[in-house]
Amino acid sequence: MILEQNNAKVAVLGASGGIGQPLSLLLKNSPLVSRLTLYDIAHTPGVAADLSHIETRANVKGYLGPEQLPDCLKGCDVVVIPAGVPRKPGMTRDDLFNTNATIVATLTAACAQHCPEAMICIISNPVNSTIPITAEVFKKHGVYNPNKIFGVTTLDIVRANTFVAELKGLDPARVNVPVIGGHAGKTIIPLISQCTPKVDFPQDQLATLTGRIQEAGTEVVKAKAGAGSATLSMAYAGARFVFSLVDAMNGKEGVVECSFVQSKETKKGLEKNLGIGKITPFEEKMIAEAIPELKASIKKGEDFVKNMK
Repeated sequence: MILEQNNAKVAVLGASGGIGQPLSLLLKNSPLVSRLTLYDIAHTPGVAADLSHIETRANVKGYLGPEQLPDCLKGCDVVVIPAGVPRKPGMTRDDLFNTNATIVATLTAACAQHCPEAMICIISNPVNSTIPITAEVFKKHGVYNPNKIFGVTTLDIVRANTFVAELKGLDPARVNVPVIGGHAGKTIIPLISQCTPKVDFPQDQLATLTGRIQEAGTEVVKAKAGAGSATLSMAYAGARFVFSLVDAMNGKEGVVECSFVQSKETKKGLEKNLGIGKITPFEEKMIAEAIPELKASIKKGEDFVKNMK
């Protein structure tokens, strides 16, 4: 799918929320986006009116409630879904499952019907289950394409880059740590051995750093003390992923992002499709430990759709 240069039509579903608003702002600010459609069950006309005054060319329109969702989606190239409830202190991402699974299933069913060709980027947690839900919903509608459904795990990469840069006194914009696996606790696997530029840490520091990357979301949830989870950094990461996707759709070569996708290598999306490359025994052990949890999360998502009315 090659876009006409810099004419991406992007929809944000859940645009009035904590992630949705700053994400929509970043998308409106980009010269890559020509049309921005915003959907939510409350406040979208106001968010759209507010953003529409910004002096960039993206045309912004807000859509409110289920009956307006089809119009929001028609003709979209990319759909980003941050809709759902955020974590509170003491909650795991999996605790959001029941609420967010229903929201994602409903929204992706609308995507399958009204923009089946679009790239679908899922931010709603638990991503390890909401991606399989999206895949199963698209299969039900007969429009499933595994190359067009992405779990946005970019925040894990952004965090890894930042934390490594802090420890090594580097410019974070020049650090790149691939992170594979899923997007929850120990399924988040930073491949620090593959960082560019090359960095070395003693084993104890490496273990601490890895743990911090894996639990960075909880760090924010705790710091916000009940007022939400990572919204601003997630909006940044979501926008970064969308811009990479649009660059690639515009025909730009060599665009690489990590994402939670279905893959043949472990049957269900553990690996980015470039393969894993050379890894250390420490990283191998993390992958081995993550796979059972990933498989369970995937099955949970698939079963949810099977049992849907």
